[in-house]
Amino acid sequence: MIQILQQPITFDEFIEWLPSVSECRYELHRGVIVEMPKLRGKHSKVSGNLAYDLGTAIRQANLPYFIPKECIVRSLDGNSGYEPDVIVLDEPALIDESNWESGSIITLGKSIKIIVEVVSSNWRDDYFMKLGEYEALGIPEYWIVDYAALGGRRFIGNPKQPTITIGQLVDGEYELQQFKVSDRLFSPTLSNLMLTVEQIFGS
Repeated sequence: MIQILQQPITFDEFIEWLPSVSECRYELHRGVIVEMPKLRGKHSKVSGNLAYDLGTAIRQANLPYFIPKECIVRSLDGNSGYEPDVIVLDEPALIDESNWESGSIITLGKSIKIIVEVVSSNWRDDYFMKLGEYEALGIPEYWIVDYAALGGRRFIGNPKQPTITIGQLVDGEYELQQFKVSDRLFSPTLSNLMLTVEQIFGS
């Protein structure tokens, strides 16, 4: 994770700055443009498999949701913009998203059913910053997928082991549940999802 500009900018300035074609991904963190690591290796595999598995469950349940290839989520205060690893959108709700068609930008928590971050070396972003931002937006379900057990011990236990944490929004706050090894995941949004942690992480 590399900071590109030191001077704080607005979300709109960030969107205008974003290159249309780039070898890197970029996010806006509290007014600062940050170059994000490109998805590679196991991170890319886990993200891709998750998108496939969630998409399959959506189709099987005949729900009006979909998973876009790219999407930027603006924070409630407008100081940040995130590109999640996987996001499940509620298609009928997009009627209220004025910048969806022109820029794949989401500003309302009600448009999102599930948001997923696959943990990398900047794990604090996922466990601290993004959790708080997604909670404030009112996103009902947040997954933190920590396949390499990078998160702090207070989040994934001691000794550390690969963990998926699923937050369910209850009364405006995430209630967090951890899943490890052979545990079957429970998704409040997709009750028909039949997956274990091992199936997601693979070998």
